[in-house]
Amino acid sequence: MEHNAIHRRERPFVAGEWVSGGDPLSVSDLADGGTFASVEAASADDAKRALAAAEDAQQTLRETTVPERVEWLETIAEAIRAREDELAEVIVREAGKPVSSARGEVESAAERFERAVGEIRHLKGEFRRGTTAGHADWRAVVEPEPIGTVLCIAPYNYPLATTALQVAPALAAGNAVVVKPASKTPVSGAVLAEIVAEAGLPAGTFNFVPGESGVVGDPLASDSRVDAIAMTGSSGAGEHVARQSGITRLHMELGGNAPAVVFEDADLDAAATAAAKGSLKYAGQRCSAVSRVLAHESVHDDLVARIDDAMDDWTVGDLFADDTDLGPLVSESQADWVAELVDDAVERGATVVRGGDRYEEDGIHFYEPTLLADVPRDARIVDEEQFGPVCAVTTIEDEDDAVALTNRSDLALDAAVFTTDHDRAMDVAQRVNAGAVRINGAPSHGLGDVPFGGNDASGIGREGLDATIHEFVREKSIIL
Repeated sequence: MEHNAIHRRERPFVAGEWVSGGDPLSVSDLADGGTFASVEAASADDAKRALAAAEDAQQTLRETTVPERVEWLETIAEAIRAREDELAEVIVREAGKPVSSARGEVESAAERFERAVGEIRHLKGEFRRGTTAGHADWRAVVEPEPIGTVLCIAPYNYPLATTALQVAPALAAGNAVVVKPASKTPVSGAVLAEIVAEAGLPAGTFNFVPGESGVVGDPLASDSRVDAIAMTGSSGAGEHVARQSGITRLHMELGGNAPAVVFEDADLDAAATAAAKGSLKYAGQRCSAVSRVLAHESVHDDLVARIDDAMDDWTVGDLFADDTDLGPLVSESQADWVAELVDDAVERGATVVRGGDRYEEDGIHFYEPTLLADVPRDARIVDEEQFGPVCAVTTIEDEDDAVALTNRSDLALDAAVFTTDHDRAMDVAQRVNAGAVRINGAPSHGLGDVPFGGNDASGIGREGLDATIHEFVREKSIIL
């Protein structure tokens, strides 16, 4: 893959046209340092015009057929694949993701548009009969219809694939879309906007409004013309959007603090490999990352040694090298946060087995792959989302202790249980407060064929192509 640090300039896409924005958002180059792109920021007026355009497009969209929408989705998927090298380079530079992972994200985005095709073809209404006195002779058709305008608020860590998971179901269901990308990683969304602009959708169906949350995000979230909000982000950001949104359908996948519970009868090699991968993939900047390992006290030391060995296999290097596994953190502030949590754990008595330091190269911020042992329960890292390449191991006594410690946090997105005892696995999985629990493997959301989502501060609803399509339609009963 040839790559050159070309400085890109992007701008908003509103009502079927590229428009001039205001002061540019500067996008850091996390591969080579410096600035990778400038994206003209949308204004509050641009946000309002995007919503007006989306509202104007709704009647046209309601009259489209499933085959028409299928053609859009297939065209978009094909164009994403045709621009794979370009998109992969964008993701490497703006998100700091190793190129092998970036290529995987591009393919995931294309496949999500393709899979939305199959899911929308299976969306159907139903026939119902009245069953109560006075309505016994009623016959009704209950039909799904588009909800209207969907605001898609994308995260920085999967700027293309997560946007696709929001946009593809929304378009498949016949909705208009307004995309607000993360300010740190808006270029992937800009390229997607180019692709959608060339796919022949009615003007106003897809709008792209990059900008700071306080300038465009709040006006978008608080506008009554928004019928649903799809958001992936931190719990704090989700709570803020929820306060702004009023009576709007919310579809949110928020922060996580996934525990991997490892019992004494587990396959410790498999658990260690999963813990290392779950903690280090994309430098831990994933909502589903294994943020804490709760190891039975009898295997704590053995498991820590095996995790340490498994971490040897993770290579930090040139992001464009195929064998690089680990890259930088997205920003200095994120490195500050990870350091704050690690330092707190160490001050409270945790042992640093490896790593534990941050460093900077060409203005790019790294945190060493870090393994902490004997992490005390009062350490903040046990309960708070870290979003860094840190595996924090603490001890548990038994099933009840594991469930109590896991459920102490208000972050309840994912969890994992490692044991060879089926009954124990199912018992703990059912008692743990989490949207998804994986048995003998690290949490993973995949393409969305299996629904995922969080409880409590980790979100509202369940995501996935079929699940999200159902979130973006409403039902109408037509009584015959």
